[in-house]
Amino acid sequence: MEGAVRASDAPVGVRGVRWSADAPSAALPSPTALAAAWDPELARRAGVLLAQEARRKGVHVLLAPTVDLHRSPLGGRHFECYSEDPCLTGVIGTGCVSGVQSGGVGATVKHFVANDAETDRLTVGNLVSERALRELYLAPFEAIVRNARPWGVMTAYNSVNGTTMTEHHHLVEEVLRGAWGFDGVNVSDWTAARDAVGAANGGLDIAMPGPRTVYGPALARAVREGRVAEAAVELPRRAFEVWDDTTNAWAYVKGSYEISVGRSITDRRLTAPINV
Repeated sequence: MEGAVRASDAPVGVRGVRWSADAPSAALPSPTALAAAWDPELARRAGVLLAQEARRKGVHVLLAPTVDLHRSPLGGRHFECYSEDPCLTGVIGTGCVSGVQSGGVGATVKHFVANDAETDRLTVGNLVSERALRELYLAPFEAIVRNARPWGVMTAYNSVNGTTMTEHHHLVEEVLRGAWGFDGVNVSDWTAARDAVGAANGGLDIAMPGPRTVYGPALARAVREGRVAEAAVELPRRAFEVWDDTTNAWAYVKGSYEISVGRSITDRRLTAPINV
């Protein structure tokens, strides 16, 4: 099988890979309003609709939902987020992801983690106690990973306790993948990856956007020089799961793929398209 894996933003509807007036999208209530209903089944139905819209637009993966917490009423992107409450956010996010993926479209939960305010969000370093991190900021992600098995997680721009999230081995490899069993794809927020060696060893699968990122030749050189283990540059198997309409299930299909978000992006396996 050959084709392109297309991803799209979807804060209140599926944007698609074209930004033009002749490609309109259905607009849903904001996630904040959705969470205010306290109804995970309603969230699931909203996810089903998003999946239908995605398939209509030729999109395979949504860069949504946003499950960061409302830390301030001044947060300009809080309309994308559900709530200030981690339990409510996790329950509604689980419903949304379950609905999206029941329709054969992958969900990418973001922004992992502690990217909950707009001020300096591209560069801020957040110092968070272990208890606050576990009980507040990580909790929605944990609930969704354990209960909805999302296709992807997007790591954030910020650092947590001194380490940028695109290089955070402890939170990505030991917590997200190790403790919670996440087996999907870890992608960076746009231009968030800063260093090939740090990102690869930290567990980042895909650096966004491409075609030129910190990966590519720099990562190939790091592997040859032994600074990054060869096994670390293999994408997770689920990166190549596709929806099989004959069985209504996700299936692993070998083939040649290009990952695109309106344009191609560089993948972690050093070549594009990806052959599996």
